Amino acid sequence: MEQTERIKQMELRLDRASSAVMELSAALEKYNEAQDDITKLDAYYTSDEWKQDFAADEAGELPPSLRRGVLSEDAIWNVLSDNREMAVRLLEAVTAILRK
Repeated sequence: MEQTERIKQMELRLDRASSAVMELSAALEKYNEAQDDITKLDAYYTSDEWKQDFAADEAGELPPSLRRGVLSEDAIWNVLSDNREMAVRLLEAVTAILRK
């Protein structure tokens, strides 16, 4: 490979890597900020309050215009499961990087 071509290819790699690292950094910051929300959702989902809110919804006692995604049994569960899966993926990624 010619020297100038090698430098061009490495420059492209640097650009892609730099962009990916910056995007991941921003995403991790947002993800870390969301952990408090996730903790509170987990506590709510396993509380008597959630059960009461769910029963009220089932009984038609809540306003029809009220958003109630948190009362679907799958919405919070999916976020909690996805969060755990993401934590595992992050650990696997860090482990792979540190092994190099």
